[in-house]
Amino acid sequence: MSLSAVHGTVSSLKSCQADIGTGMDIVTDVAMDLVEAQDGEMNPGIKEMEAMIIECAMLDREINYFIDVVQQVTSEVTMQQPEAMFSLSAKVKEQFTERIAKLSESDVQSHHKVLAFKDSIKNSLNQANQESAENMEELDEDIAVTQSQVNFTCPLTQVEMINPMKNKKCNHHYDEEAILGLIKAKHSQKKKCRCPVVGCGNTDVTEPDLIPDQILRRKIQSQKRQNNRT
Repeated sequence: MSLSAVHGTVSSLKSCQADIGTGMDIVTDVAMDLVEAQDGEMNPGIKEMEAMIIECAMLDREINYFIDVVQQVTSEVTMQQPEAMFSLSAKVKEQFTERIAKLSESDVQSHHKVLAFKDSIKNSLNQANQESAENMEELDEDIAVTQSQVNFTCPLTQVEMINPMKNKKCNHHYDEEAILGLIKAKHSQKKKCRCPVVGCGNTDVTEPDLIPDQILRRKIQSQKRQNNRT
């Protein structure tokens, strides 16, 4: 087994992870559509979709563990005699099995896309119930005001966000690619990542603090469709 083949497999797994993430976003969107179509009532299909999200989160965690183990073992092997390559597969299997055995339900439930799914459904239910209790004319005015107040621009890129991420600590939003890139860059310099919103006192933004904001993403897409029609 050559290390180039190993690196190729790891790269393929990372691409697979990206597809899993996209699939989870699609499931969340469909679940939110069901909530809106049912006027705030919980559709039985939403529970099935939550189970799908959890299953995908489990698979994503397992892939992460496998990639971590492979990278760790291969780095060790490169510093040993060439004969060590023959035990590479066995070592990976052994360490991966140990890591998976420690994977708990709480680890899966804390996956950022599981949290985002639950948060999106909860907010959609609250919003649907609120809307059904208001006069439609007043509702249209409220929506117009709300949309005008929401800032769709990423504070880092200064362009409209594509995949908005909400910071659980300070409630600010950033585009996913931009904020993750900033966190990585700061950590490579052994520095903390400060929230890029002017005046924010959050001096330590970390990846676990961020959750996808599906509702804001849908608002951005809705606004874009309206602009295309005008």
